Amino acid sequence: MFDKILIANRGEIACRVIKTARRMGIATVAVYSDADRNALHVRMADEAIHIGPAQANQSYIVIDKVMQAIRDSGAEAVHPGYGFLSENPKFAAALAEAGVAFIGPPQAAIEAMGDKITSKKLADEAGVSTVPGHMGLIEDADEAAKIASEIGYPVMIKASAGGGGKGMRIAWDDAEAREGFQSSKNEAANSFGDDRIFIEKFVTQPRHIEIQVLADTHGNCIYLGERECSIQRRNQKVIEEAPSPFLDEDTRRAMGEQAVALAQAVNYTSAGTVEFIVDGDRNFYFLEMNTRLQVEHPVTELITGVDLVEEMIRVAAGEKLRLTQGDVRLTGWAMESRLYAEDPYRGFLPSIGRLTRYRPPQEVAAGPMHDAGKWLPVVGGGDAPVGETATRNDTGVFEGGEISMYYDPMIAKLCTWGPDRDAAIEAMRLALDRFELEGIGHNLPFLSAVMDHPTFVAGEMTTAFIAEEYPDGFAGVDLSDAHIDRIAAAAAAMNRVAEIRRTRISGRMDNHERRIGTDWVVFVQGREIRVITDADREGATVRFEDGSEMRVTSDWRPGQPLAIVHVDRVPVVMKVARITGGFRIRTRGADLPVKIFSPRQAELARLMPEKEDADTSRLLLCPMPGLVVKLHVEEGAEVQDGQPLCTIEAMKMENILRAEKKGVVSKINASEGDSLAVDEIIMEFE
Repeated sequence: MFDKILIANRGEIACRVIKTARRMGIATVAVYSDADRNALHVRMADEAIHIGPAQANQSYIVIDKVMQAIRDSGAEAVHPGYGFLSENPKFAAALAEAGVAFIGPPQAAIEAMGDKITSKKLADEAGVSTVPGHMGLIEDADEAAKIASEIGYPVMIKASAGGGGKGMRIAWDDAEAREGFQSSKNEAANSFGDDRIFIEKFVTQPRHIEIQVLADTHGNCIYLGERECSIQRRNQKVIEEAPSPFLDEDTRRAMGEQAVALAQAVNYTSAGTVEFIVDGDRNFYFLEMNTRLQVEHPVTELITGVDLVEEMIRVAAGEKLRLTQGDVRLTGWAMESRLYAEDPYRGFLPSIGRLTRYRPPQEVAAGPMHDAGKWLPVVGGGDAPVGETATRNDTGVFEGGEISMYYDPMIAKLCTWGPDRDAAIEAMRLALDRFELEGIGHNLPFLSAVMDHPTFVAGEMTTAFIAEEYPDGFAGVDLSDAHIDRIAAAAAAMNRVAEIRRTRISGRMDNHERRIGTDWVVFVQGREIRVITDADREGATVRFEDGSEMRVTSDWRPGQPLAIVHVDRVPVVMKVARITGGFRIRTRGADLPVKIFSPRQAELARLMPEKEDADTSRLLLCPMPGLVVKLHVEEGAEVQDGQPLCTIEAMKMENILRAEKKGVVSKINASEGDSLAVDEIIMEFE
């Protein structure tokens, strides 16, 4: 076994590898850029080596710099994580030449499967079902439109060397094919240094389901069930689960056997993932093989009890697999929510800044092991308790740290496990509500909304879920009346506690007693709810106008940002901030100003006019921090609804800003190459 390994990556995946290596007694070496000097993975590793400027193409993906760090540290093996150099055959070749073990597949397998065009041809030869498409290289936008038309719209335009949703576009007509070809080509060149593009048929009503494979150097290969990754935004996965609620045992076995056949056809070793698109009739088609550890690997670990990072290390050290296919058991259900630094209220655009508060929910020991008699602790060990459901948070950030514009916007991967799908979803709901994150825009509200969405709860989602269910973007959540009643009861009880605290501080209490009003009007989500609050030492009974009652208990105290309140024994987890006249409460994807007034105050409040938002309809504002890649119009130009105005690059993704209505450009305030902040004015209209 290795004594020391280097992790050629950053962020949560570097931290994830370090945890397992530490448990195995293996020393670790981190590499870092200027932007990551104080990063969590640097703090966790036994030693760390600086490799260059913040830009990944000057640090993390420069093979010579990583190889020098390997020589300087004396590391015997390298784990590449995902992204960066993880699927770069030149890096694997450099390691082999230097006599350093690559904790991943052979160079030939990376070359064969890393190129989507070649991999589809090999999959077809291995008897794996593939999607119809054009596997040859495409020279320009006109040829792309011609090929797409011949295949039949809609089509998927994809970067041959792509991954992570980058360099991918769906086109529904010739115009979109031309535009998508150029954007995909640009993103592919910037992210992978390879701008080759191919086109394939886009399967309608698709589900994205992938098979985890694991192979050693002794000819053994197994599959560890599937993951469903259908909740996607811009082809980037947002929520994953294992197993899939859609597959039956026969389809699972057929997909698994085809995945193993493909892996064996290219002499694959280590952990890898074969991705399929599955239609409504459970017909499945090969998409690609990722020759690395997947972002969503924790859900497989939670239902199988297999630490995939440990198995990768053991395979790289020449050991045989410790499992056969017959040993694999899928137990319970696991969910993963990807927490991104992006604002769902602004079209999911990237957000950067300092994490002024970062308090994940407590991790709880996870999922039964494959022998069904033990429990796999939270990866990395520690003193996490064991529970009926489990919580795991893979992260690479900390409170006070910064989210940089240079790298992927993922903050953490929050995972839960339960004995069945409903239990795993409920555990995720509570974990998301308990996750305290302030300082940047983030997608926690959206993740919570998905967990309560009827289509997702029923397991009937497709990869079009976000586009179909949120066609106009995410604007928050309207909670049910029953849930609003619980929040009103909780807020009324909390308000009484806050009133007692306020009067004590003001010194207006006689003998620590002062009559606090019992009659209140709660304004929340457009409703006025009259309540009477009767308090005692154990909690409060809140009575509504219709005579119904709710019992509220909690140990919440004013100033605490997280309240766990039991309303009729139902846990209601809320993030709480004091505002004038009440609280700002965030729960289950909703962001609610909750005003609590006496009857007289409520009467006066109804007379107050509402403040109107400033009119920005004649301005194009930069929706996120980014670089102006291209201005598509000039001053004086007449633009039409939907016409491209400006392309902004942020966090390795190109974003095309379009006109919302017909107009004339009166002034352009930015130039190509400018770095802009959020809401900075790009152009003005007459």
